[in-house]
Amino acid sequence: MWSGRSSFTSLVVGVFVVYVVHTCWVMYGIVYTRPCTGDANCIQPYLALRPKLQLSVYTTTRSSLGAENNVDLVLNVEDFDVESKFERTVNVSVPRKTRNNGTLYAYIFLHHTGMLPWHDGKQVHLVSPLTTYMIPKPEEINLLMGETAVQPQIEAEKKPSSALDEPVSHWRPRLTLNVMVDDFVFDGSSLPADVHRYMKMIQLGKTVHYLPILFIDQLSNRVKDLMVINRSTTELPLTVCYDKISLGRLRFWIHMQDAVYSLQQFGFSEKDADEVKGIFVDTNLYFLALTFFVAAFHLLFDFLAFKNDISFWKKKKSMIGMSTKAVLWRCFSTVVIFLFLLDEQTSLLVLVPAGVGAAIELWKVKKALKMTVAWQGLRPVLQFGTYSESERKTEEYDTQAMKYLSYLLYPLCVGGAVYSLLNIRYKSWYSWLINSFVNGVYAFGFLFMLPQLFVNYKMKSVAHLPWKAFTYKAFNTFIDDVFAFIITMPTSHRLACFRDDVVFLVYLYQRWHILPHCGSVSGGGHSTASSGCRPGPQGLCVLQASRPWLSSAQSLWQGLLSAGVSG
Repeated sequence: MWSGRSSFTSLVVGVFVVYVVHTCWVMYGIVYTRPCTGDANCIQPYLALRPKLQLSVYTTTRSSLGAENNVDLVLNVEDFDVESKFERTVNVSVPRKTRNNGTLYAYIFLHHTGMLPWHDGKQVHLVSPLTTYMIPKPEEINLLMGETAVQPQIEAEKKPSSALDEPVSHWRPRLTLNVMVDDFVFDGSSLPADVHRYMKMIQLGKTVHYLPILFIDQLSNRVKDLMVINRSTTELPLTVCYDKISLGRLRFWIHMQDAVYSLQQFGFSEKDADEVKGIFVDTNLYFLALTFFVAAFHLLFDFLAFKNDISFWKKKKSMIGMSTKAVLWRCFSTVVIFLFLLDEQTSLLVLVPAGVGAAIELWKVKKALKMTVAWQGLRPVLQFGTYSESERKTEEYDTQAMKYLSYLLYPLCVGGAVYSLLNIRYKSWYSWLINSFVNGVYAFGFLFMLPQLFVNYKMKSVAHLPWKAFTYKAFNTFIDDVFAFIITMPTSHRLACFRDDVVFLVYLYQRWHILPHCGSVSGGGHSTASSGCRPGPQGLCVLQASRPWLSSAQSLWQGLLSAGVSG
């Protein structure tokens, strides 16, 4: 019989496999469209008749266009070839209404050559806003000198501090257009719902044709490209890009845009949605498919790591062999990193897991310090438990390691904070403080693994560590290396992902070197010894003789497998 814990883990893995298979099936249904096989109910492509087309782009401040009044022609491409890719930059006049925090729209028409779009019954058109509303990024200053990174604006352009948190109109300098060029014959009885809303059909004789399918790629509009519209701005550049698109890619892109729109409806900000856009726009479809599987496994390992970590600490009654200083440091560093990511307005894809991890680390500190809360009336009082002789020995090793470590760590952190204050601009003193803390965490945080390594060395044991949680976190660390190049995040956080690889490999080496044949770990952190091990002074399993050297690749792989299987 399986234990309840194993059954629950198997259930989670089973649900994960079903989810991946279902998602693959849905993606196949999106990319593949069944063509029309008979003559009845078939809808033919109008582009197959090779009509002469013209592309026209107009701008206006109105969201609905009834006539050709109050519009400005910004781009006109005669003899438009749907197969030819192009990119053109034009200057667009900004109306007074748009400069006063208004909106400007672009109307894109695809119509027959030599005719105005309003007089062409076979034209297709789409509308897209060229502006969006966002809170401007706070200005960074030198906290000691008060100097900004840019020249101060004229007084007429300055706004009161109360207006800094109000959304202002930003310019989208890029407009990406696509036309579906596949000579695909649709089945009128089973039209895909995603493409149907972009289709306009006409009757030519006895045959029904669909006009060219025009598509605006909104995913290419990135937050980093937005430009603030000032009252003095009269013209702004607009880059119009065109490329053909296949039916499968068109359907996929429609679904991705709908997904991003749904995120915004659920409360995701423009910046959070932009991080998702970057995954789709900055990678090709094959790498995107790999990213999906990587993200799915990351989610699974995140859950399993949290589950095993909580399970390990929930049952832990003794701190023998565990570095309390390392637990406190992990809690402090995790909270600081969370506050730093919050201050940098990082994507929720990074922020939410960091917040959950910080909450777990706070709970682990409570367990490590044997902390309880007693109430004296309405006043809470913190009480701390007592340590056994073996735990006090562990604490002695821990304090000894931290003493030598502080001689190196504190001067480096203070020196880095002073250097950044003198040479780097920040939004506020709080921003400088958080950045100073997090730079110390990222740059020298690996040093805080030394107390635990020192304790392991002194006690000649690693059986007290949560190896299952370590293994899942290690897999996620390697996955984070992939995400470090995909999701936008601070550079220091990106570098920390690679630093964690080294940290885990050191722990893995210590496990291989110290614990070759030890049995499972009990709930209190003790280990049952087997051949090759003997009981240590604190009841822990320790190495009896040195293990012969194996090849490094084989030893690390065996250690990784045993870490995932053992307790």
